[in-house]
Amino acid sequence: MLKKFLPNEHVKSIFEIHPSALKEKGIKGIITDLDNTLVAWDVKDATSEVIQWFQLMEEHDIKVTIISNNNRERVRVFSEPLDTPFVFSARKPLTKAFKTTAKKMGLKKEEIVVIGDQILTDIFGGNIAGFYTILVVPIIQTDGRLTRINRKIERRILAYMRKKGKISWEE
Repeated sequence: MLKKFLPNEHVKSIFEIHPSALKEKGIKGIITDLDNTLVAWDVKDATSEVIQWFQLMEEHDIKVTIISNNNRERVRVFSEPLDTPFVFSARKPLTKAFKTTAKKMGLKKEEIVVIGDQILTDIFGGNIAGFYTILVVPIIQTDGRLTRINRKIERRILAYMRKKGKISWEE
């Protein structure tokens, strides 16, 4: 059961995720979290680097959809200027939003990667839904109240996994 909390990959940021590497794995679509994955949770708009990353994915025909547990207004304000589909109030780690998004993208599970900064929502949800998962280091170390609780649980899971030799990266 605990292996469902382990990502397939771990990177420092989305900027280490390149279209060529995704295509080598047969990936044609990305389901990504928003807060602390693309921008800090308290930043309203995409940075120029994030905009360039989205453009790079589009140039390589990789579809991107943002899935967030945050409210409609937060996700809409970020996503619409990028002309990117989005799902708000996704209720991650429940799998419905992941599966519905894959269907809307017109892609198979094997063709999609789930990217996020939280093990308990993004990675666990992506794994139980059957997707390839990539964990990114949170952009900033502060979080909203509920996420702070999740982070405490995540630290315990990661410490256990590290002790068992299941992971080798540092936090």
